[in-house]
Amino acid sequence: MNAVSTPETLLDVKALDKRFGGLHVTRNVSFALRAGDRLALIGPNGAGKTTLVNQISGVLAPSAGEIWLRGENVTRTSQAGRVRAGLARTFQITTLAPHFPVQRQIELALFEREGLTGRLWRSIDSYPALQAEARDMLARFGLQAHAATPTQDLAYGEQRLIEMALALALRPKVLLLDEPMAGVPKGDGARLLAALDALPRELAVLIIEHDMDLVFRFATRIVVLAEGAVLADGSPEAIRRDPLVRAAYLGG
Repeated sequence: MNAVSTPETLLDVKALDKRFGGLHVTRNVSFALRAGDRLALIGPNGAGKTTLVNQISGVLAPSAGEIWLRGENVTRTSQAGRVRAGLARTFQITTLAPHFPVQRQIELALFEREGLTGRLWRSIDSYPALQAEARDMLARFGLQAHAATPTQDLAYGEQRLIEMALALALRPKVLLLDEPMAGVPKGDGARLLAALDALPRELAVLIIEHDMDLVFRFATRIVVLAEGAVLADGSPEAIRRDPLVRAAYLGG
C-alpha cells in the first residue's frame, strides 16, 4: 500500500514565552502550520496576539521557546533571514512608503526577493520581466489603474491590498496577516475578503482579526489566546461551542 502524503509542516512554534521585566506576555504557546492551513489567532485586547506574531516574524526575540520555519530553527534569525526562508507579514497599521507610486513599491519588493537590491544603480526599467510581474500582481488585486499613484492618495482599503500584494511578491510559504481589516471602511471590505479568498491554496496563512464574521468564514482552524496562553485550539465550530471561549471572548 502506498503511503498517504501529508502537507509539509511549514511553521512550528514551540513553547514560546515572552517577558518584559515582570510582565509575562506570551506563555508557553505552541502550534504548527502546514501547507494550505488557514489559522486565525483571536483573543481579547491585551491577550498577546501581536507580541506573538512579532516573535514569529523576528521583530521581538522570545524569552524562551523555539520557532521553526520549513524545518529550520529560526529563533535567532533576523527578520530579513526569515523572509528569505519563506515568511512574509503585514502589519496592523499600514507601513507603505506614502510618496512612492504603487507599481514601484511592488517592483522594489521583487528586487528584494531576487537579491538585486545591490544593483539599484541600474534602472528598474532594465528588468522588464520584473516589471511585467509587478503589473500582473497589480492586476491580481484590481489595482492596475493605480500603478502610478502614490499610496498616500489611495483609500485605506486599497492600501491594505497593496500591503498584501507586497507580501505575496516575496513568494512566501507562510503569510502572517495582522488585522487586515483594521481601519478598512465597510465599502472596501468586500475587495479585501475577495483577496483573502484568492490567496494561493498551498500558502499557510495565520491571521489576527477581531472581525468574527471574517474569522469564521476564512479560518479552517482557530487558536484562542487569553492572558498570553492558548485557551483553545480547534475547528471554527468547536471554538464557537467552547464554553471557556464564549465566556472569555465571544460572549453569549
